[in-house]
Amino acid sequence: MRIGVLSDTHDRLSVIDSALALFRQRGVELILHPGDVVAPFAAKRLLAWTGPMRITYGNNDGERRGLKNVLPHIEDGPLLFEAGGRRVLLHHFVDWCSPEVIAKADIIVTGHTHEVVNAVRDGRLFLNSGECCGWVTGCCIVDILDTAGPSAEIIEVKP
Repeated sequence: MRIGVLSDTHDRLSVIDSALALFRQRGVELILHPGDVVAPFAAKRLLAWTGPMRITYGNNDGERRGLKNVLPHIEDGPLLFEAGGRRVLLHHFVDWCSPEVIAKADIIVTGHTHEVVNAVRDGRLFLNSGECCGWVTGCCIVDILDTAGPSAEIIEVKP
């Protein structure tokens, strides 16, 4: 299964649009967003995705009621679910995940740090796409996760 991952979009509308276009082009079946959409007007851009999406709140998602009105499926993490035959853990920050919850997952998808992580540790894939917004690093990054490996392709998108 091909899964698109974008994190820490921080209201950068043009990059959200570019990421969704890339995901459509690449045959992504599911999108994961581990938080920090930030504002409801930016959340509306995610509605252009007509397929399934799992999304958690981040620490900068202060307008929770507004976000929930736009994205009724947004949840507090950690979320543990199956996708492509793998157990996936989705949360905004890996340090907020207990070792017991991490032990239940094959793939751990987080954000928060704005630093890219694509590493296998103890047989688990840890994935942090860094930042989609590009505000901190200047690079707008998304991932395409293939559950078959599992492995992830890190991709820079243009605003």
